[in-house]
Amino acid sequence: MRITVQDSKILVIAGRILIAALFLPAALGKLANFAGTTGMIASKGLPLPAVAAALVIALELGASLSLLAGFRTRWAAIALALFTVAAGLLFHDFWAAPAAAAMGQQQAFFKNLGIAGGLLLFAALGPGPLTLDSRKAS
Repeated sequence: MRITVQDSKILVIAGRILIAALFLPAALGKLANFAGTTGMIASKGLPLPAVAAALVIALELGASLSLLAGFRTRWAAIALALFTVAAGLLFHDFWAAPAAAAMGQQQAFFKNLGIAGGLLLFAALGPGPLTLDSRKAS
């Protein structure tokens, strides 16, 4: 199978949309259930859970919209990659989970790593076409 330049442009745009489609609803869900989000963060013993929740929501909203629009894409991708790895380490700690939950937590942890890998590709290779970043370059 041969992928043309035009095909690869479409794939990059689709990739940006699909990754943003993961983080944008997650941010809106956290915002809609701010108390629950704060409680989950507090349950892990993290300091200032309400502040952390607000920062996470701001990061997920801002960076996912930035990724979607292709605005400062590389920075948004790096920020989301770091956040995704940190979230995996803190909230999907399968090594400390009860046996009944370990497999699900392990799958979620490795999915987070895979998502971070995809984000790092955007950081390395750029946002592709139809972006605000590409309009600035012209």
